[in-house]
Amino acid sequence: MIKAIFFDVDGTLVSFQTHKMPDSTRQALKALKKKGIKLFVATGRSPNFFAKVKEILDFEFDGYIMLNGQYCQVDEQVIHEAYLPIEAMKTLLPYLEENKISCMFVEADYEYMNFISARAEEYHRQLGSTAPMILVDNVGRVYENKTYQLCAYIPETEEADFFAHMPDCKSARWNPVFADVIPANGGKPVGLQKVLEHFGLSGDECMAFGDGGNDISMLQFAKIGVAMGNAPENVKKVADYVTKDVDCDGIRAALLHYKLLNSQ
Repeated sequence: MIKAIFFDVDGTLVSFQTHKMPDSTRQALKALKKKGIKLFVATGRSPNFFAKVKEILDFEFDGYIMLNGQYCQVDEQVIHEAYLPIEAMKTLLPYLEENKISCMFVEADYEYMNFISARAEEYHRQLGSTAPMILVDNVGRVYENKTYQLCAYIPETEEADFFAHMPDCKSARWNPVFADVIPANGGKPVGLQKVLEHFGLSGDECMAFGDGGNDISMLQFAKIGVAMGNAPENVKKVADYVTKDVDCDGIRAALLHYKLLNSQ
């Protein structure tokens, strides 16, 4: 029996076209909550910016997995956190400088960039009203503060060289413009596991919805993994079910398919 459902945000709960959550999704979430099913967000977004995302969602979830599983929060309590190794930063920073690679450094309550590239500006235009403010700061902060995630503005073809200079880390890419960078032993499934344990639930009792490359491992972890219709083929092929696009009431359609909602 499904007792918990996890949802990605961008492209899953929130449309890239309207930058809003469809009414059909909000009504479905309300119906699920009435049935006693626990509902969670699982996103690459940071705690620093999530207050704005919560305004857009306009729905109170039972918990929030942020930074691709690196930061998990339930009732304002942080139940799990993991951050990037300092040793990896020491080899990465000179590489970023030498190759003029733009990168977002994400702390729990602050995020900044080494510099703003054209690729970074392109991404922010794509996000529209949900885009965070871009600040430029001294990357020396990595030696004094916990950095949970990087957003490296590189194409996929440059990832191998990038990670050769950032050991014990991996990509959680969900956008062609940039790659989320997290610890090698991190990822959304780690966050799911921590949250499920907190509520005394198991992976066999959960369902997950996603549309990006960083959702693949989450869809594989869940008992039922649902890919949105707007997801790329590499995401769809690992899913148990492929639903409609986010803009075509995809979440509601999948919930009806699995009889977690009534058709009325």
